[in-house]
Amino acid sequence: MKARSAILRIAGAALTAGALTWAFVGGVTGGAGTESLATQSIADEGPGYAVEDFSYPNADKILAEQKIKLKSGNGHILLAECTGAPELMEVFPLKNEKVCFRVTGDVGYLSLEIPSVFGVKGNNYAAQVEMSTGTEQKTFTVDKNAWTAVGQTADEQGRDFMLLEIRTSK
Repeated sequence: MKARSAILRIAGAALTAGALTWAFVGGVTGGAGTESLATQSIADEGPGYAVEDFSYPNADKILAEQKIKLKSGNGHILLAECTGAPELMEVFPLKNEKVCFRVTGDVGYLSLEIPSVFGVKGNNYAAQVEMSTGTEQKTFTVDKNAWTAVGQTADEQGRDFMLLEIRTSK
């Protein structure tokens, strides 16, 4: 008799718990005929997409302070303080102090604008610079770990050139 009484108490408790659970879930979902929690829409639209445009970080501040227009790149050619360290690439413009870049990774790319560039000191990367004067564009190969004449100093007519791109590879 005691066993039967215990079984009835357990069964009664289970039925009561089931009934309460059913009542609660039915109340939350709005009862019969409405969509369940699993299929309810939480927001009208999904989250936006993050799209990398490769813009150079703090470019506006750098332009205002240093008169260097950094546009975009792959993150492997970064503006650096000119310390004379041999791993830095140095760019020499006529109108400003030299500008230095730290190069990392196997392949680097940077789109920029520095007017009146006449020389580049390479580092241990193979490098090319794309420059323009008027409507003419010209590519110069930069010597590794040496100073290379580019732009005005390499032009027969001595024209003023703007540095537009730096490309590097290991």
